[in-house]
Amino acid sequence: MELATHTRFEVTDPATGAVVGTAPDHGPDAALKAVAEAHETFASWSAAPPRRRSEVLSAAHRGMIAAKDRLAALIVSENGKSRADAETEVGYAAEFFRWYAEEAVRVPGSFGTAPGGGVHNIVTRAPVGVAALVTPWNFPAAMATRKIAPALAAGCTAVLKPAAETPLTALAIGEILLEAGVPEGAVHVVPTTSAAPVVSAWLADPRVRKLSFTGSTGVGRTLLAQCADRVLNASMELGGNAPFVVAEDADIDAAVQGAMVAKFRNSGQACTAANRFYVHRRVADAFVERFGKAVEALQVGRGDQGAEIGPVISAGAADGIRSLIEDAIAGGARVAHHAAVPSDLPRSFVAPTVLTGAAPDAAIVREEIFGPVAPVLVWEEEDELIAQANATEYGLAAYVYAGSADAAMRIGGRLEAGMVGINRGLVSDPSAPFGGVKQSGLGREGAEMGLEEYLEPTYFSVAH
Repeated sequence: MELATHTRFEVTDPATGAVVGTAPDHGPDAALKAVAEAHETFASWSAAPPRRRSEVLSAAHRGMIAAKDRLAALIVSENGKSRADAETEVGYAAEFFRWYAEEAVRVPGSFGTAPGGGVHNIVTRAPVGVAALVTPWNFPAAMATRKIAPALAAGCTAVLKPAAETPLTALAIGEILLEAGVPEGAVHVVPTTSAAPVVSAWLADPRVRKLSFTGSTGVGRTLLAQCADRVLNASMELGGNAPFVVAEDADIDAAVQGAMVAKFRNSGQACTAANRFYVHRRVADAFVERFGKAVEALQVGRGDQGAEIGPVISAGAADGIRSLIEDAIAGGARVAHHAAVPSDLPRSFVAPTVLTGAAPDAAIVREEIFGPVAPVLVWEEEDELIAQANATEYGLAAYVYAGSADAAMRIGGRLEAGMVGINRGLVSDPSAPFGGVKQSGLGREGAEMGLEEYLEPTYFSVAH
């Protein structure tokens, strides 16, 4: 649902720099108008039968699937990812509507007798209210539906601020929701080039009862400080620095296949992306050789022309990634393998690269790369491995490849992460709780836990 505005901003393709569309540029006044309409709609939507909310979400799922080609083309044009990546994202994003259509009719409650007798304890759950949703640019469809779907299933209404780099996909999803039967005013998509004033206005408004934010840890800290002023219910999915561990007895071919997914999906621009590769010394050479060959075979180019690896989101982001590579090389690392980047492509393209010999404390190991670069480090002793893997403020995702289930689970259980992939390079699933520990966030998205983020329990003590 889109608010009227006289001001618009241009959206560009990071692969070409060409303008691919425009979006309304809302300020705080329009953002608060969206809150007012969401607040007005909340009473009727929260009172709607769960089955009705379920049917609307099911229709939204069907609408997204029917619009798969159009949505994928939008994602490619404003985000730059490959067409295959974009199509996969649309399918994944749509699944949140289907999953929460099924969960909408299963809001939990409980009834019991107090241990001392004479009292019934009844617990129900009610929607929290208007939810402010803030999403990043790297998965413009999935990050939106992962928040909108549980909010609507719970009976909440919502205002969504998509990233200024990728607002067109969110606006298209807003249209699909209207067509699916979501009431006018229940979900407002509020693009803006002035994110801080808009979000601050929302957090200061007493009608907003929930914040769900996905983005950097630094911005998350700032928003949490603002939430503290009102003791506002907040969920946060923040940065990551995922270790990818290859044990001595791992299936190397399987590990390489998983590494290609964990590292290079969306050109490495995922909070769950494998950031640091810890490979046992006895298999390090074999892993680097096979991984390197797979990386060298990657096709780099425009997503709408069939390439596997597109640009990163901007030339500035690309320059930052190249600086990390240069810093690592200055500290003793070397480029072991890399893919070819056609000379006619702009600066926003970064060559998929495998580095060896990086120092454990190098910036490229300590910081979230958010690009197609894989530093490989060698380990021998498990305690040393665990100490290095956990030596970060982040704790979102981790990956372990091992031939023994006992070894995989033992190592995985010692890693400080909210999600651990065991012999697979992908952890995201609408039916599973997505989120991290330490400074990677608060709360969970997906699964039953994702619905609970938008509900508050009420306890009734009933004499009998």
